[in-house]
Amino acid sequence: MVTASEPRGTLDVALAHARRLLTRDPMLAEEQAREILRAAPGHAQGLLLLGQALAATGRRADAIRTLREAAGRDPESADIWRALGDQLLFSGDGAGADAAYAHQIRASVNDPELRRAAIALAENDLSVAERILKPWLAEHPTDVAAIRMLAELAGRIGRNADAEKLLRRAIELSPSFAPARYNLATVLHRQNRPLDALAELDRLLADEPDNAAYTNLKGAVLSRIGDHDQAIGQFEAVLRQRPDTAVVWMSYGHALKTVGRQEDSVAAYRRSIDLRAGLGEAWWSLANLKTVRFTAGDISRMEAALEGEIGTEDRFHLHFALGKAFEDAAAWEASFRHYAEGNRLRRQVIDHDADETSDLVSRSASLFTPAFFEARKGQGAEAADPIFVLGMPRSGSTLVEQILASHPLVEGTRELPDILALAHRLSGRKARSDPSRYPEVLAELDAAQLRALGEEYLEGARIHRKTDRPYFIDKMPNNWAHVGLIHLILPNAKIIDTRRHPLGCCFSNFKQHFARGQAFSYALDEMGRYYADYVAAMAHVDAVLPGRVHRVLHEAMVADTEAEIRALLDHVGLPFDPACLRFWETERAVQTASSEQVRRPIFREGVEQWRHFEPWLGPLKAALGGLDRHYPALSG
Repeated sequence: MVTASEPRGTLDVALAHARRLLTRDPMLAEEQAREILRAAPGHAQGLLLLGQALAATGRRADAIRTLREAAGRDPESADIWRALGDQLLFSGDGAGADAAYAHQIRASVNDPELRRAAIALAENDLSVAERILKPWLAEHPTDVAAIRMLAELAGRIGRNADAEKLLRRAIELSPSFAPARYNLATVLHRQNRPLDALAELDRLLADEPDNAAYTNLKGAVLSRIGDHDQAIGQFEAVLRQRPDTAVVWMSYGHALKTVGRQEDSVAAYRRSIDLRAGLGEAWWSLANLKTVRFTAGDISRMEAALEGEIGTEDRFHLHFALGKAFEDAAAWEASFRHYAEGNRLRRQVIDHDADETSDLVSRSASLFTPAFFEARKGQGAEAADPIFVLGMPRSGSTLVEQILASHPLVEGTRELPDILALAHRLSGRKARSDPSRYPEVLAELDAAQLRALGEEYLEGARIHRKTDRPYFIDKMPNNWAHVGLIHLILPNAKIIDTRRHPLGCCFSNFKQHFARGQAFSYALDEMGRYYADYVAAMAHVDAVLPGRVHRVLHEAMVADTEAEIRALLDHVGLPFDPACLRFWETERAVQTASSEQVRRPIFREGVEQWRHFEPWLGPLKAALGGLDRHYPALSG
């Protein structure tokens, strides 16, 4: 029993004892914390302990409220801000977590200049933070607090490679710095490096096996590499501990959707929304199933959430979901208004330079001549395993993938990042301001180097292959910009270009919020430029490597499915198999936005859907430069 009359030392002993109880018996730790607070009302460390105990027993909302009170009592406590940041992150409030972590860093440093940088981070004034941190680290290169702040800044603006480098340096200087290691695992996951991310998470879980945030991220990583049963098990384990955590129900829903358990995924998304009505990503996840129709009550709840205090990420997700809701209701103007606002908000927080894509296409056309390829004929890795399905997103590529994966000799994997990673490495760029050596650097590679790159790609893809089928599909759409590289390092791979009417394809991208990548898709004019660059690049490939790429027009696939499937299989060199005609019966994990659409027969109603929105597509038409008027004549 702790009483107010007892000396300070007794209180410290009680706190230390309660902290030891947290992992073994959080309910007893909560009881001890409440006794401490009865003896010393408003005691900041007592409130921290109570918040941690509440979180450990699944009462996250109460934990966050208690930790906010603790932070108000002692705003200089780094431990309190870290605990609050962890709970906000786990509840799905990324912006709130960022602010709390920034306060944690500020509380950890004593120098006035670093405190100013931390305040700037907390207020999302990134330019001020950067102007302070870079000179500081030039003078104090081993300052772990400053390193982590700069990594936080890099991660916020999408410079994940820079964030990784900084976080590794922080961990090198302080190996037990668990928040930095967790941040590193997150950055590695964002960079499509699942094995590296799992290694960091396993280190963290070895010390804290019951840490729900670590377990949740591990589930997401396992999903990415196709270990869906394990991933689902991870999420279910977290939910047994934390059944009131909205963001985990949402992650669970993602995993269930991928394996085709649609009813269960809908229930999981609905559960996450019941726990947190303003969780925009959960609403968008329901919309993104493409088969769920929102009720009037759903629309009212989303509109009410937009009126509340929510972060930008929740806000743009809600706009995308409302765009889908009003589209289903044939309220075209309202639908477009929400799609446009979602895109505007999303465009504000991403980094995209349309000139870079145009420059890459132009330089590739200059380099890749018939003579260039003829001089390197027979080089590269000999394997014929990969089938690359590429082109614009939302062009029917998932349908083509599902058809091919229904063949008994072909395995469907996912959108593999390996070709993009190779191209980035070959560019030699450490920062956006550096000039790129790609694709010109390919002229410097000899036969042995080209072969090694092909073998490296095959080795990287191996983790995603779960069967012994001789062929596998890489469905990364953006590989269209790297067909020259693919041909050089994997000359026997098959390449399929899926194409769709420019307005239909581009508007479908505009109303689609992508979890990552596709930065071109959040402005109609930039989308049109990207589509035009893609068409120009593929036209050049057709000219210098005639017959190398097989093109599938989505409208033709819808109109005469069997003829298109037979032509597709002929190009790949596979015998016709009736299972390809009944592709929707193939049970496999599908991770793209079209996952539910390819689990039913081909439907025709979506082909002309863009025409309802044509009055608002002027910027897109202008950027396309006439491609929409001449389709499919310019499609090869």
